[in-house]
Amino acid sequence: MAALHTVPDFVKYDEQEDALVDFLQSFKSSSTEAAEQLESLNINGDGDSDEYDMVDDTDDPAADTRRTRNSKVKYMQMLQDVADRVKTEILIDLNDLEAYEKATSDDEHQFKLVESIEQNAHHYIEVFSRAVDKVLPPPSREPNFKDDVLDIVMTQRSKRNERMQELQGGEEGAQPPPESIFPAALTRRYTLNFKPRIQAGSSSQRNMKALAVRSVRGEHIGRLITVRGIATRVSDVKPSVQVNAYSCDRCGCEIFQPVTTKQFTPMTECPSDECKKNNTKGQLFLSTRASKFLPFQEVKIQEMADQVPVGHIPRMMGIHCHGALVRQINPGDVVDIAGIFLPTPYTGFKAIRAGLLTDTYLEAQHVTQHKKAYDDIVLAQPTLRRMNELERSGQLYEYLSRSIAPEIFGHADVKKALLLQLIGGVTKEVKDGMRIRGDINVCLMGDPGVAKSQLLKYITKVAPRGVYTTGRGSSGVGLTAAVIRDPVTDEMVLEGGALVLADNGMCCIDEFDKMDDGDRTAIHEVMEQQTISISKAGITTTLNARTSILAAANPLYGRYNPNISPVENINLPAALLSRFDVLFLILDTPTRDSDEELARHVTYVHMHNAHPEPAGGVVFSPAEVRQWVARARSHRPTVPKDVSDYMVGAYVRMRQQQKRDEGSKKAFTHTSPRTLLGVLRLAQALARLRFASQVISEDVDEALRLIEVSKASLYADENRRDDYTPSSKIYHLIKTMEASGAAAVGDGGELDLRRVRERVLAKGFTADQFEQAIDEYAMLDVWQTTGEGSRLVFIEAGNEDLEMDDDF
Repeated sequence: MAALHTVPDFVKYDEQEDALVDFLQSFKSSSTEAAEQLESLNINGDGDSDEYDMVDDTDDPAADTRRTRNSKVKYMQMLQDVADRVKTEILIDLNDLEAYEKATSDDEHQFKLVESIEQNAHHYIEVFSRAVDKVLPPPSREPNFKDDVLDIVMTQRSKRNERMQELQGGEEGAQPPPESIFPAALTRRYTLNFKPRIQAGSSSQRNMKALAVRSVRGEHIGRLITVRGIATRVSDVKPSVQVNAYSCDRCGCEIFQPVTTKQFTPMTECPSDECKKNNTKGQLFLSTRASKFLPFQEVKIQEMADQVPVGHIPRMMGIHCHGALVRQINPGDVVDIAGIFLPTPYTGFKAIRAGLLTDTYLEAQHVTQHKKAYDDIVLAQPTLRRMNELERSGQLYEYLSRSIAPEIFGHADVKKALLLQLIGGVTKEVKDGMRIRGDINVCLMGDPGVAKSQLLKYITKVAPRGVYTTGRGSSGVGLTAAVIRDPVTDEMVLEGGALVLADNGMCCIDEFDKMDDGDRTAIHEVMEQQTISISKAGITTTLNARTSILAAANPLYGRYNPNISPVENINLPAALLSRFDVLFLILDTPTRDSDEELARHVTYVHMHNAHPEPAGGVVFSPAEVRQWVARARSHRPTVPKDVSDYMVGAYVRMRQQQKRDEGSKKAFTHTSPRTLLGVLRLAQALARLRFASQVISEDVDEALRLIEVSKASLYADENRRDDYTPSSKIYHLIKTMEASGAAAVGDGGELDLRRVRERVLAKGFTADQFEQAIDEYAMLDVWQTTGEGSRLVFIEAGNEDLEMDDDF
């Protein structure tokens, strides 16, 4: 019979391994920044845990010299940390390998290492691991009782083997060193992962781009690919066995069984030479402490909404995460996952049903988060410098609020409220365990066509954990949590809804008025207690839902009807309305000037596919807004005594104003202690935006103004015939301050003229315009100045107040 034709070995793995060894030993990082980032990649925290502080590790001078010598050699420094048990992950950046290849390759030695790794990544993990084993430096200190049990066992065995060899005088039958006894998977105290190449601007190679789940084909099997999706389900972290260790009850020999497949058969008989020679067939017992386990987590990702073709449903893909990659993905995260696309056969009963079919999964190598949480955002130095410059200008509040949905015309105060909602107040926990929420809830109630839904979509884009849902399309269970049967374990488990997914983020609910009353009551607990309590199917638990809620709703009958009261128009229960800190009523009233400006803005956006340049000039991108918000949220401002007293006075005046509004049928929200907490949260958010440690009275004034201006659309009918001169605008501004109690002095309705002047000038008016408006309205007997020009008193308003107080 003729022998099979032998095919020459095209890939020279030994030579490639030598090239990889040289790469690890000689590659130097191009920038000091990369080295600093690598130093901060300390996965296990500090090397020594706080439990064992009584042990003082002696500083090894040899280690210090080795560290300084290797400080620029990127991977040798990483390997030294692995040897010292500081790190457990080695991340090989393929960009570095590509740069090394370009620098060292010649015509004779072209190994195409990067290309080989991308096409056969699973095998090259083993090749790279062998190269790492060759150059792994010795640890810079002796192992002690803090270390892993395997380190102690290996140290003892190597010493015992040395002693045995000395006693036997180096005979041929001497026991081999432990490296030959232990499988490689057991001695490697690290996980090796590849970071994919970053696509250059000019490069158009398809394999570097992030693929949609439906774009992954059979040709990608075994290759390193990057897939984009949103994580829908994340399993618990479980230990996955890599090497099983057994001990024999007869000869005491240790046997190791590497596990590389999904299923394996445990060994029962001892295969050692001693047991075979004596024919004793010793029984093996599993030794769990000497076995090696890796953390394992399964993640399900789903296609993004914009990747799904018309008429199709989103596809899912399973992701397997090992080692350092577990706990990096949370449900709701938008991620790019680089990994190896591999097939896996069905097992158990599924195999009978599946027949010849095979399942596929992605073995994760590197995870890139699209929107990092506020705590994880690291600000670069140029960004910080720019922040400090703009902070000194004092216009930061205006610039940032203008940057929220710049394509949408107007709504300046609504955007300011949304900016403060992104920043949020300070959540406090009292000693007895009671929590006072710091998240701000906002409701936008308005006529159709005032861009409510677009504002909600933008906020979802800016917030790191933004969830968008609609009233009709979501049930109470879909918002809170559902009890489902887990397909793998067949147990009843909880699956979080939209509010749980938006934990520490924003939940935007559109068409809030279209929700069923039963579903809407599910939100009550979330909005105040920020928890979800569940008692279903034998599961009684409380889930966290520390989320800010932004709701958009239409009035009853679609448009606002001025002939009936605001309460009837809004048509939401009082228990729900009181939980919103700010309720904006946005009416679409026709006015010639504003309609013309709006039409110009909309047509400009359609023509140029961009928003018009604002007068101030500075507009930030959503990513920059997120950085500002991240920096602002790191501050925890407090409320001093004088501001606290000022807030108490303002609250009392708001209660009086509400009583008057109820008499004139203009009240649409009830002023309750929750309103006071809402003012406090808005003031804290304003203080955070100034990066300050204390709230000042100007913050309270602005918070009161926002709450007052949220009702301004109601009174727009009265002001229909007003002119738009600077004097009229200043009058309306001062009138709003008087109504909200901002800049008030005492209880007589007097305003502090100095603070009024500061507020008016901050709005962009000149000092001459302010003086002219004061004189003009003083001649009309609308107000007058007292106290040698330091106070401003509304003449009619004061008299009306006194009459109303007499009626009470």
